Amino acid sequence: MDKLHFDGKIISVQPRIRLTRSFDQFSHTYLGYAVRLEGEIDNRPSTFSVGIGKAAQAKHQLKVNDVISGACLPVADPSLEPVEFYKVSKLQVVSAGEAGSPSEPWELTPPELEVYRERGHRRLAARTYDTKCSSCCWGVRMAVEIIIDQWDPRGRVDYRDETFCYGPLSCKHYKAGAKRRVEGRKGMVYVEEDWVDEEMTGHREPDE
Repeated sequence: MDKLHFDGKIISVQPRIRLTRSFDQFSHTYLGYAVRLEGEIDNRPSTFSVGIGKAAQAKHQLKVNDVISGACLPVADPSLEPVEFYKVSKLQVVSAGEAGSPSEPWELTPPELEVYRERGHRRLAARTYDTKCSSCCWGVRMAVEIIIDQWDPRGRVDYRDETFCYGPLSCKHYKAGAKRRVEGRKGMVYVEEDWVDEEMTGHREPDE
């Protein structure tokens, strides 16, 4: 399949992460960065997202308002990716944009993926993400894979998106939203309580 040409202005750069759940257990796969753009793909005006790797972000230091171009492919399995396109090549910064917001929402060059791992996240209401946090470098929409029965490798697997915040605990925009529910074997349901978020982020000060 031929790659599609794209170009556009960046409206967000966030971590690109897949979350795997199995009842009360979870793990993260750090895929790189999700870059959302307003521009054109395959000569069609669009707002779209492309996934790039850690090395590409380290090289180009992409941020909100930069104009970039490149070539990409549609993702093979949208259930496993938080972006629409990936396998980017010929990536170029056409022009560096002016600096984005220095505070809520933080429209900064995102840090290395290890920083996100060290900071830990807390759940974020989807509506808050969509209206307040979609351009913030600390916000993230993860592709979630839910293994219903970990003892049955050929059993049912569900998919959904979940939104999270890696930002300062004092952020004025933050709203947790409803507790996450995870289906398990034999109809059991796990409810992820607030203490999970507290444990993930408890090592940080309010402004960290």
